[in-house]
Amino acid sequence: MSKESIQEVVTKSLEEYFNDLGEQQPSNIYDMVVMTVEKPILQVVMNRADGNQSHAAQMLGINRNTLRKKLQEHGLL
Repeated sequence: MSKESIQEVVTKSLEEYFNDLGEQQPSNIYDMVVMTVEKPILQVVMNRADGNQSHAAQMLGINRNTLRKKLQEHGLL
């Protein structure tokens, strides 16, 4: 799946979200999207790295301590 395809999926999902809201006022959209997307990213990368946090952090381009924090936030540790 290309970067453009992922962007299309996110765009479509957000449009559906707004349509489903109707007249309700949206809030915390950024956090909702980040939390929704971040967990599967972490799961897939940790799987690819065979559970090795240092390797996963390198793949993600983040610090290992940041990865640990994010894994804890998502209940993946």
